[in-house]
Amino acid sequence: MFDGNWRSAVNRGLDPIGAVLCRLGVSADGVTSFGVAMAAVAAVVIGRGQLILGLIFLILAGLSDALDGPIAKASGTSSVRGAFFDSVSDRVCDALLFGGLAWYLGSTEPGHIFMLPLALMGVASLVSYQRAKAESLGLDAKGGLMERAERFIVLGAGLAFSFVLIPVLWAMLGLTAATALQRFAKVWRQADTMHSV
Repeated sequence: MFDGNWRSAVNRGLDPIGAVLCRLGVSADGVTSFGVAMAAVAAVVIGRGQLILGLIFLILAGLSDALDGPIAKASGTSSVRGAFFDSVSDRVCDALLFGGLAWYLGSTEPGHIFMLPLALMGVASLVSYQRAKAESLGLDAKGGLMERAERFIVLGAGLAFSFVLIPVLWAMLGLTAATALQRFAKVWRQADTMHSV
């Protein structure tokens, strides 16, 4: 949803910041790497039960993810390699954050609720895979109710208000699964149209 409706406007707002950081000698790959490091720290502090501190590092990871593109654009270093590095880094960050949540829930909640973040990680990975595979076939799988930006925002709300964290994760799982179904149907229709031509 964010990709379709707000991405271009946000990028325009971040372009001047990217230009300033570029002039200061900050590289896009460096910012991407910093974002992964922040996600790793967030995972550890969340796992240890420091959810507000985890939220701060989550925000830093999200800002890094938002700024690497504008920096690459300002420096003229946008490339296929950079896009690949950014995409792989996104998956690493997701795995770290969901792993930290599983660690936290496994330490604080009874039963098997720690599996909830792992289920969410699996469905989120499917959403990302659908887009990557569709684009490799010349199709479009963007869009959906719960893309990566939305997951960051909703997870941040869950960390800020820990008493709703588990309901928030359930809601994320349902909406992310709905996004996977939306993307599947979208690509299926496109592929069917191409087959019919």
